Amino acid sequence: MREILKGIVDLHVHAGPSIAKRDVDSVDLIKAAKTAGYRAVLVKDHYFPTVMSCQVAQKHFGDESIDIFGSIVLNNSVGLFNLKAIDTAFNMGAKIAWFPTVSAKNHVASHKGKFVGSGNSSVDEDLVVYVDENGVMDPAAVKILEYMAKTDMVLGTGHGSAWEVDHLIKKAVELGITRILVSHPHFLIGASFEQMGQWAKMGAYIELNAAVIMDVSKVGSLPWEVHDKIFEAVPLNRIILDSDFGQAGNGCPVDGLYRYIQMLMERNGLSEQDINLIGKTNPSTLIGLN
Repeated sequence: MREILKGIVDLHVHAGPSIAKRDVDSVDLIKAAKTAGYRAVLVKDHYFPTVMSCQVAQKHFGDESIDIFGSIVLNNSVGLFNLKAIDTAFNMGAKIAWFPTVSAKNHVASHKGKFVGSGNSSVDEDLVVYVDENGVMDPAAVKILEYMAKTDMVLGTGHGSAWEVDHLIKKAVELGITRILVSHPHFLIGASFEQMGQWAKMGAYIELNAAVIMDVSKVGSLPWEVHDKIFEAVPLNRIILDSDFGQAGNGCPVDGLYRYIQMLMERNGLSEQDINLIGKTNPSTLIGLN
């Protein structure tokens, strides 16, 4: 049954080292993914770029069959909309740059306290809203998008509100960014299913992640029924499947993603071909992986 994992590209795993407690580090992750037959994994950390740990893991535990990629999240811990930080990460091989997650006002307001996967810090977040009530985007954020358009870097939309994400996607498309991954719009973001469909029509991929579903994940909170509405609003060629696992106590990301795949096939009738599309072809296309 686990043969379906061969060729999987998981673009959202929280692996250490991190100031947040994680069940796996980058070496644990590449070992488990390689054993399962994955084609690639990408590590995301809310506080620090992951390119260095991924490079070490790739050099010592990877081979031509699997890649482990790093990324950067534009939170306060890296200087927020810091062109030098994103340029450095990109030139070290980062595949995705996410807009604010833990620094976003929407993230903090939605969690109303410490969230699962948060890191220890002695300095409070300076909460970020990068699109004002008139729809005007922070000029520093626009400069980041201009940089990403030039480098063809993948934009992850982060944990801003649906208002922010909508303006972000529109501005990104206007500037010529062609690689966009909408971070779990059904969780925390507050996006409507109509908005998800609109973003997909604009060329963005909509993320489906295992960790937010309570039937799959110990930290999940969403009911399974959300899938029915997403599949009605968004075609499969605009969906990307990933795990979003790695939280302390939530178990192995490979096992979590496999469990999610099984349930998608059993409950929503997705075929092996469908899983190959959303879990292999689409993420490979997004990051330019042969």
